Amino acid sequence: MNLTEQGIASYLGEEKLKYLQTITIGIAGTGGLGSNCAMHLVRSGFRKFVLVDFDRIEESNLNRQFFRQNQIGEYKVEALDKNLKEINPDLDIFIRYETVTPDNMMGIFKNCDVVIEAFDAARIKKALVETFLPTDKLIVTASGMGGAGNADEIVTRKIRENLYIIGDMKTECNEQTPPFSPKVGIAAAKQADVVLAYYLSKFESEGYE
Repeated sequence: MNLTEQGIASYLGEEKLKYLQTITIGIAGTGGLGSNCAMHLVRSGFRKFVLVDFDRIEESNLNRQFFRQNQIGEYKVEALDKNLKEINPDLDIFIRYETVTPDNMMGIFKNCDVVIEAFDAARIKKALVETFLPTDKLIVTASGMGGAGNADEIVTRKIRENLYIIGDMKTECNEQTPPFSPKVGIAAAKQADVVLAYYLSKFESEGYE
């Protein structure tokens, strides 16, 4: 157990931490939502991740994504892998450089217990939910976090036992309401909080202790 894990275990206890470390989390898109959600999940004790994105880091990403200036031009999944391992060097991360589509998403995330939806396109968001809703995977998606102000409207909605949606459900990120760090960060943190709360509750209810 490394120093980061020792610190986390001081809050969770070793048994809960060991349990969280068995959960595999798929991050579908490693931009503002995905990169920050992954960071929060690592700090919460999760260890196993599948990171999927085709994109490279640009200057415009640095206002809200978990990357640095010296990483501009790198693939997001590679840079995120490095940044997360600076928090916990013993992470088990599998990275895929590809675009997630309705045709390949089941294959990409088939071994994941959780799928974090962190896309920009509404069509792919919808396809991901439709693909994984019939499974036993936990799905955490997000919609509506553009602009500044009214951050209290970013809320968590439980739609099904395995489906949660975070956001205000109306304020898209666009030229009028750009993606700023505070509200995107709130949504990403709430996505991570859903996963943490879900598995801590499952640990207690299923009597792992």
